[in-house]
Formats: sequence, structure tokens, C-alpha cells
Amino acid sequence: MSEHPGPAAAVARDWGRRLDPRPQLTRRSFAERVDRLRNRLFLILQCAVFGGLAYLIAHDLLDHPSPFFAPITVLVTLGLTYGQRLRRVVELTVGVAVGVFIGDVFVHLFGTGAWQLAVVVVCAMSIAVLLGAGGLIMIQAGVQSMVVVILVAPAGQAFSRWLDAAIGGVVALLAATITPTSPVRRPRVQAGKVVHELSSILAETATAVRRRDQSRADAALDRARASETMLDELREATAEGIAVTRQSPFRRSHVPSVVGIAEIVEPLDRAIRNLRVLVRRAAVAVWVGEQVPPGYLDLVDDLGEVMGRMADELSQRRDLDPLRDDLTRIARRAGLSSRNSSLSGEVIRAQVRSTVTDLLMLTGLTYAEARDQVPARADDLDD
Repeated sequence: MSEHPGPAAAVARDWGRRLDPRPQLTRRSFAERVDRLRNRLFLILQCAVFGGLAYLIAHDLLDHPSPFFAPITVLVTLGLTYGQRLRRVVELTVGVAVGVFIGDVFVHLFGTGAWQLAVVVVCAMSIAVLLGAGGLIMIQAGVQSMVVVILVAPAGQAFSRWLDAAIGGVVALLAATITPTSPVRRPRVQAGKVVHELSSILAETATAVRRRDQSRADAALDRARASETMLDELREATAEGIAVTRQSPFRRSHVPSVVGIAEIVEPLDRAIRNLRVLVRRAAVAVWVGEQVPPGYLDLVDDLGEVMGRMADELSQRRDLDPLRDDLTRIARRAGLSSRNSSLSGEVIRAQVRSTVTDLLMLTGLTYAEARDQVPARADDLDD
């Protein structure tokens, strides 16, 4: 009896993992969540501190007995603007202020009730749209007007709630300007993490094929699929970094550094896609017992080693130019096919070449320049 699972069993196992509704809380996924909390801890503290400051201003300086909308506006505007700081703060502040003001005026004139609630929501959302607000701000205007109608203000304090919302918006704007949520270094660190993970996946894949280890090959494929999440986090980090450096007067000197990381996201995305094809084909080779030439596996190992060095250079803010020659040598070696190769082996070799092209773009080359470094045919190789 064959020790390898049949096609039906393999497909069932793969879909079982995808459709299982139970959370897969592994040690690695928990570590990723802790890391995400660490990255967002400053934002959380920022919301708490400046929410308290807005309350202090409205309650102690302006003598508003229940300044509900001051800290709420801070939390809404800062908490929902992660990565798009100043513009979103202004937009959301306008949405909140419009909703509160419309609600205050209407309650003052007509009181509270179900029909008043419906009319206020229509008015607040319509006025927000006429002011040029997008969907998020329109919803905020409706929500805040609804809260105003439901929570009746104490006698003589009706219009103080609009002022509280404005105070919260100003405090949030101040917070977004002088205390950016993310260090400028975060996008580069995240880029290094992504490349390091890809390096580790390649090493694991080569080992799995050499040892004919199906479980290890499947685990490498799962990691390759999960790497898309890390890339999404990199996109979020670069978007936030660009917003912070361009809009905060204290961080504008860092614009070129952050933009440089943003420019590598697209080729890195393509590299991840090519790597997933490589790992998937390696898992198939182990499953069906196809032969992959040892030289092809050496290419995978060497590519993983170069990517590991790229990850270190990215994290340390060093230039990637010195790695171009190493990548080019791998591409040239991958230009020669083996007589004893299989379909899976040739797919792996082709994906190594494609991944090298993507990685050369990470070093600053254009696509045309990177493609010229990867020989199209064996005849193009120099003796």
C-alpha cells in the first residue's frame, strides 16, 4: 500500500482546513496577534489620553456637567482613521458635529420621539451629503444625531453638546498632528518580516522535497498562503507611514524613506504569488513522487538564503544593491534545465526565475531592467 494519501483524501484534508470554523490559535498566530497589539498600543494609549483631555477641557474649563460627545468624538475620529490621519480626522469631526448640531436644534424645537428620531436622521445624513461627505461621514452624522435625540440634554445644556463634539474634534486633530500613531520605521520593519518569512518558507520547501516529507510540504504551503496577511499589514503600515510623514510637520523629512518601502509592495506581492506556485508544485511533487533535480532544490535554498539577507538589510535600513549580483547568478543557473527533471521540477525552476525578477525590482530596478538580468533562453547564457 502506498504511504502517500490519494487525491481524494488530500483534497478533503485541504478543504477541511479551509472550511473549519474553529479558530486556529497556534503559538505562531498568537505571537502575531501580540505583535499587532504592540504596533497598535500607541494608538490605544493615544485614544485614552486625548479622550481624557477632551473631557477635562469640556467638563472643567467650560463647566459642562456631562460632556459625553467630547471624548466620544476623539475616540471615533482617531480610532477609525488608522492610516489616514488628518484628512479623516477633519472629515469625521465634521460628520459628528453636523449630526450633533442638527439633533440639538430639532430636539430643542420639537422634542423627542420616534418620528423626531426618523426626521433628524434624514436631515443630518442629507446635510452631510450636501456638504460633500463620503459614506463613513454620512453614517457618523446619522449616528450622532440619533444619540442626541435619545439622550435628552439637561436643562440649559442642549447646545453644549455640539460644542463638546467640536472640542473633541479639535483635540483629535491636535493628537493626529503632533503625535503620529506609527513610528516611521514600522513599514521597513514589516517589509523585513515579510521577506524573512518567504526565506524561511523556501528553506522549508526544499527540505520537504529532499526528505519526501508530505506533512512538511503541506505546512510550507499553508505558510505561503498565510503570507498574504503579512503583506496586507505591510500595505497598511506604508499607507499610514505616508499619511503621517506627509501630513505631520514633524515627520516630513522621512517621506522618501517611507515612499521607497511603498514602492516595493507591488513587486513583493508578485514574488509572494510566484512563491506560492513554487511551494504548491513542490507539495505535488512529494505527493505523486516526482523527481526534482538536486540542483533545482539548491536553487531554492540559495534563493531563500539571499532573501534572508534581504530581510536583514531592509530591517537595518541598508541598501539592497549589493544583492543584485547574487540574484543574477541564481537566475543564470536557473536558465539551464536538467534532462532528468519532471513537470514539477520545471515549474519550480521557472518560478525561481520569476521570483528573482521580482526581487531584483526590490533592489531598485525597473521591470524591464530586472527582466534583462534573467536570461530568457539557455542560448543567452555566456560561456
